[in-house]
Amino acid sequence: MVKAQIGIIGGSGLYKMAALKDVQEVPIDTPFGPPSDAMMVGTLEGTTVAFLARHGRNHHLMPSELPFRANIYAMKQLGVEYIISASAVGSLQEEVKPLDMLVPDQFIDRTKNRVSTFFGDGIVAHIGFGHPVCNQLAGILVDAIASLELPEVTVHNGGTYLCMEGPAFSTMAESNLYRSWGAKVIGMTNLPEAKLAREAEIAYATLALVTDYDCWHPEHDHVTVDMIIDNLQRNAINAQKVIQETVRRLVDNPPVSKAHSALKYAIFTPLDQAPEATKEKLELILRKYL
Repeated sequence: MVKAQIGIIGGSGLYKMAALKDVQEVPIDTPFGPPSDAMMVGTLEGTTVAFLARHGRNHHLMPSELPFRANIYAMKQLGVEYIISASAVGSLQEEVKPLDMLVPDQFIDRTKNRVSTFFGDGIVAHIGFGHPVCNQLAGILVDAIASLELPEVTVHNGGTYLCMEGPAFSTMAESNLYRSWGAKVIGMTNLPEAKLAREAEIAYATLALVTDYDCWHPEHDHVTVDMIIDNLQRNAINAQKVIQETVRRLVDNPPVSKAHSALKYAIFTPLDQAPEATKEKLELILRKYL
């Protein structure tokens, strides 16, 4: 199977990478079923990368329906060590305006019914998640955005991404509650990804692309679907430039991330006493600890 060190997950509006050359469509199956779509593997900035459309190339999967475990496991199968996750978000703070980009350093989980671990069935692991993104990868992402000096785009280094269940957007009361907690942006997808990437020992960072203000904003009622779609498209163009620059910088100086050894002290179950079927299912993740 073709291998890629860098993985890109594209969110709403970002269903392909125009700069990706010599693209192969790689269908993958995992112990957790198929990912959201075939993996698109090609060359970007002289290195092999894997691209996945999070919701499918035709956006047919709701946030609650996403096969998060399969998506991250498929990245692991391809040899991915770094994931750049691009995601459309709403803003919860006045200073984070539509078309801005924010690279979160924290998450709040408001999802309800999502499996966010590979473990269970006889093997228990508790990863450290106090710092849920890879600081080195996030820093490269921030520097890449700043270096491009994109028109109308302010980069926000750090901030909390609140992950809600969806598919409906927040009520006014919820939106104001999240603002009181200090959250900067709101989305529906990134927290399960971040947890699973940490368990898979893959460095992970989010490129949050602001489409509009959440419903707390007094001007929110003036936002139309056409305006949001236009912002999605403009964000997608900017995101591709940022990802290309980030990949270039990452290839030149790939960091050794703490995420790459996240399971070292996290597995509580003696693996020599764990069920063989579970060890076989998770062999790719557990290999160096068996």
